[in-house]
Amino acid sequence: MEFVPSLQKKYTEKVVPALMKEFGYKSIMQVPRIEKIVLNQGLGAATADKKIIEAATEEMTNIAGQKCVQTKSRKDISNFKLRKKMPIGVRVTLRRQRMYEFLERLIVVALPRIRDFKGIEGKLDGRGNYTLGITEQIIFPEIVLDKVNRLTGMNITFVTTAKTDEEGYALLREFGLPFKNEKKD
Repeated sequence: MEFVPSLQKKYTEKVVPALMKEFGYKSIMQVPRIEKIVLNQGLGAATADKKIIEAATEEMTNIAGQKCVQTKSRKDISNFKLRKKMPIGVRVTLRRQRMYEFLERLIVVALPRIRDFKGIEGKLDGRGNYTLGITEQIIFPEIVLDKVNRLTGMNITFVTTAKTDEEGYALLREFGLPFKNEKKD
């Protein structure tokens, strides 16, 4: 028997029926789902110090549980001492099982570790996708505090198949993302 992450089971058993009822879908295939989660970290200071990129690559790989890739600059910008193809960030795309496992760790472990946490903003991009900005990578339990040289933030983008922001918000809310209660009537 193959392992199925608990959030994947929750999606099929609870999220799909709840969204079908809420939006009146006729088929299970109409229900939006999360396609992928992209973790991105921009490191402008890496132009001066190569160790920053190496440390960020190792941290991001530990957080995601999958090897990340370095993002390179596309053109020269002299004001920022930037040359073409210099590493300026790290990125990793999670799909399927790893995506659900990461989402569960984010909801259950990482977000509650944020100081003075009152929920996340509920603003989507207009197409049902959501980007969450995190200011410190140390909220993830995979990061060893003694090895951290500098605190860096990251963006976590949830790419969904939702057609509208309302559907995307409902999908992420059903998964258990702790949105601030903005939608009060």
